Amino acid sequence: MSLKDRLTRRQNGGVPATPDVPVPTPADVRAPVAPRGPGAAVTSGMYGRHIEEEVLSAVDRVKIDLHRKLVERLDLEALEQIKDERIINAEIRAVVTELLREESTPLTLADRENIVEQVLYEITGLGPLEPLFRDLTISDILVNGSKEIFIERHGKLSRVSAAFRNDAHVLAVIDRIVSRIGRRVDESSPMVDARLPDGSRVNAIIPPLALDGPVLSIRRFGADLSMAKLIENGTLTDEMAQMLAACVAARLNILISGGTGAGKTTLLNAMTSFIPSDQRIITIEDAAELRLQQEHVVRLETRPPNAEGQGEVKAADLVKNALRMRPDRIIVGEVRAAEALDMLQAMNTGHEGSLSTIHANSPRDALSRLETMILMAGSNLPDRAMREQIASALDLIIQISRLADGSRRIVSVVEITGMEGQVTATQEIYHFRRQGIASDGKVIGVFEATGIRPAFSERLAVAGVELPTSMFAESYAR
Repeated sequence: MSLKDRLTRRQNGGVPATPDVPVPTPADVRAPVAPRGPGAAVTSGMYGRHIEEEVLSAVDRVKIDLHRKLVERLDLEALEQIKDERIINAEIRAVVTELLREESTPLTLADRENIVEQVLYEITGLGPLEPLFRDLTISDILVNGSKEIFIERHGKLSRVSAAFRNDAHVLAVIDRIVSRIGRRVDESSPMVDARLPDGSRVNAIIPPLALDGPVLSIRRFGADLSMAKLIENGTLTDEMAQMLAACVAARLNILISGGTGAGKTTLLNAMTSFIPSDQRIITIEDAAELRLQQEHVVRLETRPPNAEGQGEVKAADLVKNALRMRPDRIIVGEVRAAEALDMLQAMNTGHEGSLSTIHANSPRDALSRLETMILMAGSNLPDRAMREQIASALDLIIQISRLADGSRRIVSVVEITGMEGQVTATQEIYHFRRQGIASDGKVIGVFEATGIRPAFSERLAVAGVELPTSMFAESYAR
């Protein structure tokens, strides 16, 4: 549904379009909120929940009234033709400012400016979340119903005072996000993965699955995803970055492993900067969030089933199709199911230099998860055949973790060397040794080399990259 359909009158007969956000009349200014204490007036509310009725403030009443008047005043059909966001914001701001002059409600200058900003956010942005989204220090925005909003800043969760008016207000913002990329969310499809224009990942789940109202999770990326920034943040050392750059240039197959929020996609984004610009790269993701800087990039995205349960396109289908597109590199945003087998087969059939991520708590767990995913593909391969496939395809596993203080660290870099009997053989090259916790709660530790020179050193040399032996010396601690 377009912006015009949401906020303007339909042209057939002048019937008012139903806006995403219910706009009550001035006489109906009571919005549902979660109960706040004993003695509250409780009624049966949306989705069968018991809610308390709260009278809106004068400022909130003005916001709602202005929103309704904008529906009648703005020519949003013309605004849709304007691509420059600054011009659109200026047009809306001018109309809101003019409408405010007609308001009889006494408002301070600060209140007026706040109302202008909030109405602008409602029409062109994410409503109450827009100021949070513009704060580049915030990495995650988590909405638990209409009255609870949490953010993650520097690895720490905290609650903010911002809130939605009601559950319908949250649903309006969710619909605005998912409709832009052709996704939908309703009672028949109450879960959805989507993305924002900057690549931030969005997940929404609504009633009846979410019992306490719509839940929205936005996992956004910082403006700087470079390897230099990761080194500055202490995620890895300069020497480790040199080795990873050499591995990418030499077309080693690399798997990045870690838990939720550990920074796998951020590290993957940074590592792709080492891919030569003259190579054809194909990315496959559930929700496109990788931001590659190379010129020749083809981005593919999975598709969920439609309302009739038809038309689903899985990652495994896209991996198979990517092999017919003459790729130099295949990057799978995350392997989580049957696509793992197709990805491994691609790595074993001349498509070296592929990268991907996986959810796992350790490199050994990552190998076990890959075996499980191969079985999900319906193959009846024996255990040894599966492990040989994995050992032949993968060269390196990078384990990244989010520590207790919220910092992200590469805690292990493991090389896969082949098979030893029935077991996939690995050897650790680097690890992060924790030494304790400082008085301010920061985790103390150092990156250390294990003293093992990787077996892929010969491949690096063939690719024209020579790494000094001192980089892998056991005494070389940072």
